[in-house]
Amino acid sequence: MKTSRIARETAKGTAAVNGPGVLARRQTRALTASLQTFAANDPFRPDEGIPLKQEAAPTTPSDLSPESDLEDSFLGTSGSRKRRRTGIATSTTTLTTASTSTSTKASPRKKELDGEVATSSKAKKARRQPAKKVTADDGEVKFEPPANWEGIYQTVQKMREERNAPVDTMGCETLADEHLSARDKRFQTLIALMLSSQTKDTTNAVAMKRLQTELPSPGLTLENILDVDPVKLNELIYVVGFHNNKTRYIKAAAEILRDEFKGDIPDTIEGLMSLPGVGPKMAYLCMSAAWGRTEGIGVDVQITNLWGWHKTKGPEETRLILESWLPKDKWHEINHLLVGFGQTICAPVGRKCGQCLLSAKGLCPSAVVEKKSTVRRVEKKSVEYEELAVDKSEGIVVKQEELIEADKDSPG
Repeated sequence: MKTSRIARETAKGTAAVNGPGVLARRQTRALTASLQTFAANDPFRPDEGIPLKQEAAPTTPSDLSPESDLEDSFLGTSGSRKRRRTGIATSTTTLTTASTSTSTKASPRKKELDGEVATSSKAKKARRQPAKKVTADDGEVKFEPPANWEGIYQTVQKMREERNAPVDTMGCETLADEHLSARDKRFQTLIALMLSSQTKDTTNAVAMKRLQTELPSPGLTLENILDVDPVKLNELIYVVGFHNNKTRYIKAAAEILRDEFKGDIPDTIEGLMSLPGVGPKMAYLCMSAAWGRTEGIGVDVQITNLWGWHKTKGPEETRLILESWLPKDKWHEINHLLVGFGQTICAPVGRKCGQCLLSAKGLCPSAVVEKKSTVRRVEKKSVEYEELAVDKSEGIVVKQEELIEADKDSPG
């Protein structure tokens, strides 16, 4: 009967009104509390006198050799991580159907949204143009730079102008106490790097603050690390990843610095790599931050692979290829640039391609771009004394009482 059709149309209209609307682009912003508050509240500190805790076995290889970084060991050989397919927020077009009219109107946002979609759809995804391997007549092997590298690099520089990533204020280069001697500041930089593997900058800064404030005055120095009990040291760095391994490495490294390097950290890559838990990546970063000499690149394997600059399986292979063509004056900057970019936009999980200029300009071959979709909205008008129904077949608005009368007069 017609009344049943009215009920069905009403139910559909209610579902359409209450259904999903335009999806807002999800935005997240990390809020960093005061390190002094973290240290004072001490939410992670275990009970006094707790023995070295047996950590859960990692899902990746755990045999840490003194010749490799902690981070590189746990990443495995592939150096890749799963990334959620998160791209440009789904664009929607809203259509409003009024019950008092037969025409369909576009919402005020329709043209604006259509314009945004058109702009995004015009930017074609970039082709992968990795560095080309070239062998000269004399047998020397060189790599030619990727064709689009300068455009990508300058665009990332523009996105990083705000310096709003944790690495900008809590990176390893910023954590050393300024009032200490140059030797002690270099030692603190080394310790910050050793603690940073598989640990967020904000968490690493908490552990460093505890070492600086809870060890005997003047705080985090080689002498105090040599004197501190391993259980106490493990307690102080409890918040960082793989703290048991790092406790052993830090204690062993302190003894090597005392016995073989006259109490200072080594000023060569080979010397730094002789310390337990310090591999090439960490050594190059430490050399640049502590001694002010940039002799190599500390790289982010995932991001440069996503850009199509190369197809590598580990930090060392990536470093060697990048150093073969990237201008040396960018070797120090690129690590800080990529770390901050990874923390704010191109995260290991949940890449924000919808907020990335590389995606908008069609420079990133790995960008995830969502297709636009259409969501229809039905606006239902309420009338106090009677209910209105829409006859879709004729596009006529009639009163319910008229439908009932028509039903009575109809034959059969």
